[in-house]
Amino acid sequence: MDQMAMMLAAPGQLISISFVARDPRASAMAEEAQAYPVNHGLAEEIYLLKPDLVIAGASSAPATMDMLRRLAVPVAEFGPAFSLEDVRTRIVEVGEALGRQEAARRLLADFDQQLEFLRADAPDNRPRAALYAANGYTAGSQTLAGKILEAAGFRNIADELGYSHSGQLPLELLVLSEPDLLVGTTAYPRNSRSEEILKHPLVRMLAGRSGAGEIRNADWICPTPHVLRAVETLAAERRAFMEREARQ
Repeated sequence: MDQMAMMLAAPGQLISISFVARDPRASAMAEEAQAYPVNHGLAEEIYLLKPDLVIAGASSAPATMDMLRRLAVPVAEFGPAFSLEDVRTRIVEVGEALGRQEAARRLLADFDQQLEFLRADAPDNRPRAALYAANGYTAGSQTLAGKILEAAGFRNIADELGYSHSGQLPLELLVLSEPDLLVGTTAYPRNSRSEEILKHPLVRMLAGRSGAGEIRNADWICPTPHVLRAVETLAAERRAFMEREARQ
């Protein structure tokens, strides 16, 4: 929720953000986050800041939130987002929590306008795409990632294979599904066993044969208007694929 708070708070209203907000791998506002003091999600350090309100998200430690409440610190918790409609709801909710309803209305109007523009570009005959991440995880239509893929003008092979939410997609099924585009996420700098499957020869063959797109993790990890960057990136990949198909 750090990024949403940064987008909506009045000058001087936000006194601290999570250290994660400065990590460009996880935050679309890492540069803006440099302007704020950081905390590490510990009850004792947050309590000493004497905040009027603590804004917490789905990844906030429950024990920390419980401790703060016992210390009489007001906490506003917001659940995860599973759709673009949930992103809209979070804009309104955080705006209300901060007493910044007008700022939230402006941000929501801008979000809706951009999303409508991006959706209008979607073709009737949508290409098929596969989301494939570390440990072979994919995401279906009842996830934020799935909704982003849909808004970008793709059909999701996870839906065809019965994955409505997130789950591990066997490599064999991925290959047999023959997606038009294989969508991955940005790899972390160090080697990770969970990401080894993304280097598998069959995955590389599929990416080379169909097409491979990549989305910055920071653009769709958190339920903020920055998810539209992911939609825009994927829409550009779709247009490029369709142009290649038209030339053949």
